Parts: sequence; C-alpha cells; structure tokens
Amino acid sequence: MRSVARISVSPVQGFALHHPDEVELAEHGVLENRRFFLADDEGNRVRSSPSTWPCLVRADYDADEEVLRVVCPGGTRIEASALAGGEPRDYDMGGRAVRGRTVRGAWEEPLTALAGHPVRIVRSDVPGARQNAPVTLLSDASVARLAREAGQPVDDRRFRMLFTLAGCDEHEEDGWEGRLLEFGEALLRVGGPVERCAVTTRDPDTGERDLDTLRLLAGLRGRDPGDPVHFGVYAHVERPGRVRLGDPVWPR
Repeated sequence: MRSVARISVSPVQGFALHHPDEVELAEHGVLENRRFFLADDEGNRVRSSPSTWPCLVRADYDADEEVLRVVCPGGTRIEASALAGGEPRDYDMGGRAVRGRTVRGAWEEPLTALAGHPVRIVRSDVPGARQNAPVTLLSDASVARLAREAGQPVDDRRFRMLFTLAGCDEHEEDGWEGRLLEFGEALLRVGGPVERCAVTTRDPDTGERDLDTLRLLAGLRGRDPGDPVHFGVYAHVERPGRVRLGDPVWPR
C-alpha cells in the first residue's frame, strides 16, 4: 500500500530539516514551511547550493506566538520576534519575484560569520510564496533506484521534498501528472516534475559535497546534456487537510 513515509519541513529555507509526525496542508501548503529565507545586504537571495553551512543551522518557528528560534553550530540558541519590519522589497527566486521584509535578530552576527558575508533572515509577505508549488513528492523506490545507480546508499533527505512515499514502484509518481491523489485527509492534484539543483549533491547532515547527484540523475533519466534534471513531482492542494506518517496515498 502506498503511504507517507517521511515528512520534511524547515521554517527557513536551506536550514536543517524537521521531520514531524503530522502536518496541516492548507491551500498554500504547510504554512510554516519555508516561510523565511536568507538574503544579503544587497537584497540578493543567499542560495544553499554553493554553501556548506546552512544545513548546519536549525530553526523553529512558533506561528502562534510569532517567535523564531535559531540554533547555530555549537549550540548557540537565539530567540526573537518572527515579525518582520522595515520596507518590503522584491527578491528574485529563480525568475519569480517574492516580496519580503527583514526579520531582525541577534542571529545576524553568527550567520554572517558562518557565511563570510552579511546574512539576513527575510520573511515572505505571503505564506507559500517562496515555493514553486505547495507540495513536493518523491517515492523511496525512486531513491532506491538512484542508489543502485550510485552504488551506495542515498539519503532521501538530500532532495528536501515535503513528502517521501513508500509502497510505490520506481518513478511511479512521474506518471501521476494531472491526476488526483487522496493524501491522508487532503486531496492533491499532481503537477509536473521537480527540477533539481546542486544542493542535492550535498550531505544533508554535513553540507559537504559527497555525491554527483545531477550526473547520476541525468544518466538514469536519459537526459541530454544541458537539459534540466528532474526528480520527484509537484502537487497542488485541492482539499486542505491533515497528513500523518503512515497515511494511505491513493491515486485516482
């Protein structure tokens, strides 16, 4: 039976993942997921793929109390208001403009030290605006097929998908485009493939480059040189609802 095997979220994009037992899916996805992102003083988004350090930092967001907690390597813990101030500005998110405001806190100094340049935490003005689609899906069977190609175990966390599924055939999720998916209490409409970037080449715990993931995926999927590399699929929320580990997944 197809089921939810892992849930992965992070309030700050690129920071260490959390793996809750359940989440509430709203129209725009899990509203606390990737609500914040990183930027420099010039208003440029700080990407995770060129950097080792972001996955070493952990964040917790209390949406009820509007508190953001950041834990840096070594255990330094910083807590401040999650409410943003100052003037909004547009940030380029891979060709999409996302409007956000800086969230000030004592985390700026340690994050700047880790990055080697000024780093700010930015809160997007609209929940879910940071994401290309509210939901991402990947089956553990597809990851296992990639592991055979690599000749070594592959941790599905390196792909930072919202949901990892068990009980599917290899790449079965690729054939669901346009179909409805009963997903716990929610109903999803499956979309197109997820384009992968170099962050997938990094170990999810250390941030070190340890696997030529993009080359392996390109070979596995038969992509021509220069074409985008895809792995996993997007989905949109047709009916909001709670999703728990072990919930059944039924394509219609």
